[in-house]
Amino acid sequence: MDAAVAFSSAPSPTPRRFSTGASPCSRALHRLSVCGPRRGRPLRTRSQVQPPAAKATSQHDVVVVGAGIVGLAIARHLLIHTPFSVAVADAAVPCSGATGAGQGYIWMSHRTPGSDTWELALRSKRLWEELAAEVDGLGGGGARERLGWMRTGSLLVGRTSEELTTLEERTKALSQAGIHAELLSASSLHALEPAVSVGKDGGAMFLPQDCQIDAFQAVSLIEKTNNSYSPEGRYVEFYNDPAMSLIRSEVNGTVEAVQTSNNILYGTKAIVLASGAWTRSLLHDFLEPSSTLDIPVKPRKGHLLVLEKFDKVKLNHGLMEVGYVDHQVAKSNTVHMATESGQDEHGASSISMTATLDTKGNLVLGSSREFKGFSREVDKSIVKCIWDRAAEFFPALKNVRLDIDQNTQIRIGHRPYMPDGKPVIDFVPDLPNVLVATGHEGSGLTLALGTAEMVADMILGNPGKVDFSPFSVKHRFSVELSTLLQVQRSMPDDMLLDDFVKQTTGSVGRLLKFALEYRLEAFLQSDPAFIINSKS
Repeated sequence: MDAAVAFSSAPSPTPRRFSTGASPCSRALHRLSVCGPRRGRPLRTRSQVQPPAAKATSQHDVVVVGAGIVGLAIARHLLIHTPFSVAVADAAVPCSGATGAGQGYIWMSHRTPGSDTWELALRSKRLWEELAAEVDGLGGGGARERLGWMRTGSLLVGRTSEELTTLEERTKALSQAGIHAELLSASSLHALEPAVSVGKDGGAMFLPQDCQIDAFQAVSLIEKTNNSYSPEGRYVEFYNDPAMSLIRSEVNGTVEAVQTSNNILYGTKAIVLASGAWTRSLLHDFLEPSSTLDIPVKPRKGHLLVLEKFDKVKLNHGLMEVGYVDHQVAKSNTVHMATESGQDEHGASSISMTATLDTKGNLVLGSSREFKGFSREVDKSIVKCIWDRAAEFFPALKNVRLDIDQNTQIRIGHRPYMPDGKPVIDFVPDLPNVLVATGHEGSGLTLALGTAEMVADMILGNPGKVDFSPFSVKHRFSVELSTLLQVQRSMPDDMLLDDFVKQTTGSVGRLLKFALEYRLEAFLQSDPAFIINSKS
């Protein structure tokens, strides 16, 4: 078949509400064009809202904005474990964002025991395993057919003695944390994966209990579960219907509804923003002009190369090079490409080898990371680098000419990146009944069920299975303007602001860089002379 570019940009579809029948994952996928953040739009009170005659109004306990794996999983958990009614709204359809562009691994191999996300990842993986067991018990093809579930195990591979030392340390740490992990020599790795070559100095860490799923199948299953609650009036979904604003109560000022293009959705218990990389733009639209909150989630573009029924390389497990673990920091064992975009923090696009085989027998190779805004264009040079990087681990690929116009699919998605490397799951301080669940970057599938459980516990006021505090908003992004001005006053008169930030080291430098990049972006754009020239 000819090449298919998955999730490419398309003209904005006419907003409409999907019926609660067939999953929209089977429909043509579109993404509405996304404009840059629009600040200063005030929240409306009910009396200020003048809906057109065609705009429908509906009452729900919880409204979820975002129909990726995280948003749909939140709806599922609330429907199963509470008596609440739930509405889900999205600007497009499920699987048209980061969810549908991922590789689907539910792995612990690239995670670090004791890190802020460790317990959430453990809990979420356990919930996925419970769901797979439940689906297996229903028959009809079981979890493999309905979830794309495969216990493939994962291999974290390295090609140098230094990387082998790293793998040895990780194997020890994971084993001490209760994870079944084995260190493999190059020869032992070759016995498990004959197609892989890491040289005489290399090796791998093997986690036999790691799994992978198919995002489309998983979302379809979750949607069917959610829609099973529709007949009793507890679930409804509004797709191709972007959220436009929040509506405050005139009585107490609390947020009580989400206004979309076609609907006003009241949420009496909570409103949850699970919009991935688009969450920051939504918050800018929703918050008061005077709000100091800015959650700095931004899109981190990625490419995946899918080779349909590729028979030149046979895989028995999922693979990832050890450099993937440190993808947020430039490392020598990943490939870096020069880019014209100034949006990449490290000045380059990062390529790390990942390889999986899906349930259809397709070879999926990745992966790239770059900051290019919401661009959905295929960069053939990056696809070529993914191929070349994979060939360093799979020698058989060196004898194959890559033709991306034949029997291939390019997946492009925007991971919701957070500078501190962990998601935000918390109530919004300025909007006490509004929660945010975003910033999972490449771990949305893995962390989805644990995040859903956490959000439900927050709404119910329960203590939760996992500590909430690492994912809170409070004290994580807010920076006092007076502190910034005090630091800024020490800047020499003849020094440019960018140079001053670069030369300021230590905790003060990190504070200033973080604040200027994420907290005062609009302020600097509107009146840069104030912050640059103020010395009083």
